[in-house]
Amino acid sequence: MSATQTIATQLATFCTGIRWNDIPLPTRERTKDFLLDSLGVTFRGTLEESSKPAVDYVRGLQADGPSTVIGEGFRTSSPWAALVNGTAAHAIEMDDVTSESSLHPAVCAIPAAVAVAEERGADGAALVTAIVAGYEIILRVGNALNPSSAYERGFHPTSIAGIFGAATAAAHLMGLSAAQLTDALGICGSMAAGSMEYLTDGAWTKRINAGWAAHAGVVAAGMAAAGFNGPATILEGPHGFLSAFTDEPKTARLLDDLGELYQIEAVSIKPYGCCRYNHGIIDCMFALRKKHGIKPNQVEKIRFSVLSAGRDIVAEPIVQKQNPENVVDAQFSAHFAAAVALARGVADVNQFTPESIQDPVVRDLTAKTEHYFNPDIDRLYPLQWRTEAEIKLTDGRVVATEIDHATGEPQNPVPREGLVDKFVLLAEPLLDKTPAHDLAGQILAIDREPPLLQTVMSTLRR
Repeated sequence: MSATQTIATQLATFCTGIRWNDIPLPTRERTKDFLLDSLGVTFRGTLEESSKPAVDYVRGLQADGPSTVIGEGFRTSSPWAALVNGTAAHAIEMDDVTSESSLHPAVCAIPAAVAVAEERGADGAALVTAIVAGYEIILRVGNALNPSSAYERGFHPTSIAGIFGAATAAAHLMGLSAAQLTDALGICGSMAAGSMEYLTDGAWTKRINAGWAAHAGVVAAGMAAAGFNGPATILEGPHGFLSAFTDEPKTARLLDDLGELYQIEAVSIKPYGCCRYNHGIIDCMFALRKKHGIKPNQVEKIRFSVLSAGRDIVAEPIVQKQNPENVVDAQFSAHFAAAVALARGVADVNQFTPESIQDPVVRDLTAKTEHYFNPDIDRLYPLQWRTEAEIKLTDGRVVATEIDHATGEPQNPVPREGLVDKFVLLAEPLLDKTPAHDLAGQILAIDREPPLLQTVMSTLRR
């Protein structure tokens, strides 16, 4: 197979050809929503304990450069800024997500894009365009990966697919040719990494999986720009990415409908501070709580469906999921998510904390939860993540509900004003409400006033 016929080359040609004027206005606006969301999530993520070692490590390496380390008072080179910011972006589990590929594109593409944009002095329009290109590759690679198969093999789709999008976003801002981006994608195939073993003991490695993908993507683009080459058949080749990371590849998804609809349109924004596999369950708890006025002391049993693809992520082993010991455990427990949602009527970042884990009301409800698998629901996955739930009350009544699309999905979106509210909530420990509102407005206007990228990043440095 010649290089001109490979899938990587076709994707590289398309993505390097994306221009600001080619992107429909609704897609531009939606991309700015994702930028707003990601910067807010990252800003808050800098407060997490896991973010500090990354900051200290990079500060010790290089505390001078063009690219902002968000939440800190210094800048560094673009690969290291991408590492730290990507790690913080994935710390609170409120970053955007996709259904078909079951991954988080922002935490890889946006830290890489922002870091390189600062380094290159790019304007907001160039940044937004690069993000569109980066998401295009992440989602196509993630769709072809087939997330349930990757999960079964212990790989983290966000990181192993995310590096390709980070490299593409960086390459767009660096002005790489299609041939150079093809090389960068080939390099990514040798740098892709990310294990799911963090589920065993609540380790922080899920967070650095995102940071590493952002960092390595910038490095891959930079190496390609310097003349380093990579295999053009990296995606479909006999020893390539799909052969390495999945038993059931969907290779056709790499190129399906290329150019007809930007992949970024399929991305969801998360309103809740936990794994996406929990979000439908949370919505069900909210609906039942509101409709029936349910109080925790009225509950005898909570039952809900879990997608089989999420079995080992949020539902099993049941003893661990019903008894989370740390924040990561809680973020990846459908049982805890159901309990805290029913008990408190909210499920934002402030509910997935050590204090919530020890709350006796939440713990009591968590012990009353059980999950089940429904093959009819599984058959809809990954294009639809349908959820069912029921609550048996102490008076003998059983109340039930179901949802087809969780809050935040493209079919059930959070309106822009809700995204601004989320940004302000996340920024509150770091900025007063008025400056946070002003900052959100600047991010959403970043394509209209070229200096705004510098202004925004200066504020986020604190």
